[in-house]
Amino acid sequence: MSSAELHKIFDIGGVFERVIDWLTTNLDFVFDVIADVIDALLTGFYNLLMIPHAFIMIALFGGIAWWIAKKGVGIFTLVGFFLIYAMNLWQATMQTLALVITSVFIAVLIAVPIGIWASKKDTVEAIVRPILDFMQTLPAFVYLIPAVLFFRLGAVPGVVATLIFSMPPAVRLTNLGIRQVPKEIKEASISFGATARQMLLKAEIPVAMPTIMAGINQTIMLALSMVVIAGMIGAGGLGNQVLKGITQLRIDLGFESGIAIVILAIFLDRVTQALGVASQKD
Repeated sequence: MSSAELHKIFDIGGVFERVIDWLTTNLDFVFDVIADVIDALLTGFYNLLMIPHAFIMIALFGGIAWWIAKKGVGIFTLVGFFLIYAMNLWQATMQTLALVITSVFIAVLIAVPIGIWASKKDTVEAIVRPILDFMQTLPAFVYLIPAVLFFRLGAVPGVVATLIFSMPPAVRLTNLGIRQVPKEIKEASISFGATARQMLLKAEIPVAMPTIMAGINQTIMLALSMVVIAGMIGAGGLGNQVLKGITQLRIDLGFESGIAIVILAIFLDRVTQALGVASQKD
């Protein structure tokens, strides 16, 4: 039997296409509601970043970095974001940051509860683990296909593709962190009459917080890499600038956009890492 004949029998792509067609036909109103919610969140975060003058936001970012991640990161943030402003990429950078914040916010809201559930139920972990493996090994560009089919072009499908792509580390490390909480702490909580909810909120999550924060840090980094790719489907931001640099052979624009992405990535990485270290000390 030839490969072409086998492909007709095992037409996985065709099945996937039919599923997508059925969903877009029968659940279009659900996707419209989801799109409206995501668009409202994205617009709100973007307005928060853009309404103050750029110099105010630069000072605010620098102050946050200085306070959380110490002097060196604070100075780097001030210089780096001023350079972004000087390269006339401030608006695109804030669009990218808004995309990252929206994606990570929704991803964490979904991922942390799933991670907690998986830490409590071995059956749930056994089901979730291969799904996460699939999500992490699937090429990033493939996520753009269903996102565009469900939500068309624009920032919303970019957010959807980004949050799905970036979610697995937060689920994995939340599950791992809570499972690694020492038995002595759990036994002490039970002996003091703590309920399961009290033990989770007052003992397990605080002890697991450094690991959970490490997962959120990885989620942020993956989200930033994905929103750049999402520029291909009209998500805007620095990804769109990089795409222009490639398609129009504008080396200057592509290089400057790349520098802006690096500055934003270092800022987000150092601040979230410092938050994780701070939670460990507490």
